[in-house]
Amino acid sequence: MFDAVATLAQEHAELEARLADPSVHSDPALARRLGQRYAELSAVLRTHAEWEQLGDDAEAARELAGDPDDGAAFAAEAEQLAARRVQVAERLRQLLVPRDAADGKDVILEVKSGEGGEESALFAADLLRMYSRYAERHGWSTQVIDATESDLGGYKSVTVAVKAKGTPEPGEAPYALLKFEGGVHRVQRVPVTESQGRVHTSAAGVLVMPEAEQVDVEVHDNDLRIDVYRSSGPGGQSVNTTDSAVRITHVPTGIVASCQNEKSQLQNKESAMRILRARLLAAAQEAADAEASDARRSQVRTVDRSERIRTYNYSENRISDHRTGYKSYDLDRVLDGDLEAVIGSSVAADMATRLEALGT
Repeated sequence: MFDAVATLAQEHAELEARLADPSVHSDPALARRLGQRYAELSAVLRTHAEWEQLGDDAEAARELAGDPDDGAAFAAEAEQLAARRVQVAERLRQLLVPRDAADGKDVILEVKSGEGGEESALFAADLLRMYSRYAERHGWSTQVIDATESDLGGYKSVTVAVKAKGTPEPGEAPYALLKFEGGVHRVQRVPVTESQGRVHTSAAGVLVMPEAEQVDVEVHDNDLRIDVYRSSGPGGQSVNTTDSAVRITHVPTGIVASCQNEKSQLQNKESAMRILRARLLAAAQEAADAEASDARRSQVRTVDRSERIRTYNYSENRISDHRTGYKSYDLDRVLDGDLEAVIGSSVAADMATRLEALGT
């Protein structure tokens, strides 16, 4: 597998030359894609250089291990260097595993209430807060694009854009991490509406899509049906007195996106188009996945949005991931955005599947 590094080094040099060309940066989308690929290859080359250097250092230490005075110290150092080299080799092996094409993208994340009525809507608000705190920990920005609130301040539906700053390291972009959150999230707790203290079970759904750029998805104006209507808030009361809310239907696929949060019709149309492009890209990816190999499909199943992926048990302060078997009793910390271990279990399971598919 490491033999591929020479080819990647050549691609890295070519990308470096292209990124030095000012004309490339006149196209921000192109510059971003090239920058992401450059960052991926830079990480590979840095790790490969470290692996080779550790090999040279370990060999030198082994040669000095025959010294009658300091031989024992050099022998111990050689063992330590060899152990570190094994760790670096594993990191390099993971960097060389082909990633999803969308892993470097930002995210459009939707949370929808499900079973449980008002309690489900309140849980959806808790999930939004959890993801917002997680984004803060990573230095990402968040923007609520569209939201429909419930009577008690929860969300029947909320859509948020999550955006990284700069060019993230491989595997550290929003979609590379948050894609594992797609699915049904179940909560077990005493609702605020429960007068007798009984624990109820409700659920909310999370949909995670890579944010599509205009070059990712070709959308023709003739394929769109655009409807405008008045925004409404909790209980159906009117929020605006003008028809500023926008619903866009992509006629060939039937995919619909709407937005009512902004004050102007134009702003709502732009936000709805962001959501629509992300949904079209996600649909295209799902269609491609359906035609892929069994190995590829096995990876996709780890983020199947139809699965009930996780349970949040408040009385036991427990969180359980049903795909990876991860379980911990620090639910309060997780809900405050400390998702590293939870998401890390899915990242590790996905990487193991990819490595197994490659036979490495």
